[in-house]
Amino acid sequence: MVKGGSGSSNAADARTAGKEAAGKAKSGLSDVKIAFAYASVAYDLEKLLEGIGEELPGVPVLGNTSFSGVITPEGFITGEKGFVGILTLAGSDITIGAAGKPKGADARETGRQAAREAMKNAGKNSAPAFFYMAAPPGEEEFFLKGVSDVIGRAPFFGGSAADNTISGEWKLFADKRVFADGLVLAFFYTDKPITNLFTGAYRETGDTGVITKVRDKRTLVEIDGKPALKKYAEWTKVDPDTLKGGNLLVATITSPLGVKDRLGELTAIRHPMNGNDDYSMNIGANLAEKTAVIRMEASVDELIASASEAIGQLTAKLKAPPAAFHLVHCGGRRAGIGDRIEEVAAGVRKAAGGVPFIMEFTFGEYGYEDDGNNTTGGLMLSYTGFAQ
Repeated sequence: MVKGGSGSSNAADARTAGKEAAGKAKSGLSDVKIAFAYASVAYDLEKLLEGIGEELPGVPVLGNTSFSGVITPEGFITGEKGFVGILTLAGSDITIGAAGKPKGADARETGRQAAREAMKNAGKNSAPAFFYMAAPPGEEEFFLKGVSDVIGRAPFFGGSAADNTISGEWKLFADKRVFADGLVLAFFYTDKPITNLFTGAYRETGDTGVITKVRDKRTLVEIDGKPALKKYAEWTKVDPDTLKGGNLLVATITSPLGVKDRLGELTAIRHPMNGNDDYSMNIGANLAEKTAVIRMEASVDELIASASEAIGQLTAKLKAPPAAFHLVHCGGRRAGIGDRIEEVAAGVRKAAGGVPFIMEFTFGEYGYEDDGNNTTGGLMLSYTGFAQ
């Protein structure tokens, strides 16, 4: 049987917070196999990990910094001095191999090295049933390619580290190590179901166009041969100059872009992050020329509702009693929700129905749908359920 536990703290002292959250997350469990930890950049993260390690000696601890807070069954947890939330998985019916690797000269090779290490730490020489990954914003797709070079096509979930100000202060952690660039991995070997629901929960509009020019993978220069920012402004009937700089990031939380997978089963959201002086857009994930983009829409009310509705969809997809939920929620989406985040916490807690969970807020989300490839996106929800 697989069991889960969760805990959180916003104690001012990082070591104390780690001990408190880990103590709650291990309560009633034996044979804990892994602890996912998501915390504030305000903490001394080494001290935080020391505190977690005191309560969970020998247990791999993986995670990253989260934007503005976390949500657990205890509610929305934040604090000026810091915050931390932890999800544990335990039981004899699951084997987990964990690894963390600071980036070397090349992201793809770093992904390969981490994958070999995770497999070795699991005592296996085969691909996992599922895997978890966290990385910083920027090269997620290349770390993923490296992992796939080693294990082939296995479904995954996770998200990109975040900070509170989009200033690059984010961090990853693996056991007692803290680093800004690289990746952390967990390989899951089990015959118990693990399921991921990956969705933006946005509606498609009739505004579509073909990407005709991309620069450096993540700068959308032209749509239908026109400057991308001007094309988007034409769709939304606003002055393109009002979308320059960070104004674009805020404006597109409720109206981002989407790209469909080759089967049309998943629309991965692409969040425009910055409007440039040449009327190009910086995007939070890679793009390809000669593919279509769709303008998507959702109200703030719908963003709030989708956070809890997706748990019901995930549970139905899991088709087994859940032991735990790992919930990745976009930080930009959370920023758009603003002070109404308590509504999200209440809705998610009710929808979880007593199942332990952790929700982190990320600057990139990773997931998998049906026969599609593993995909990264922005402004999305990547919800993963572990069966008992």
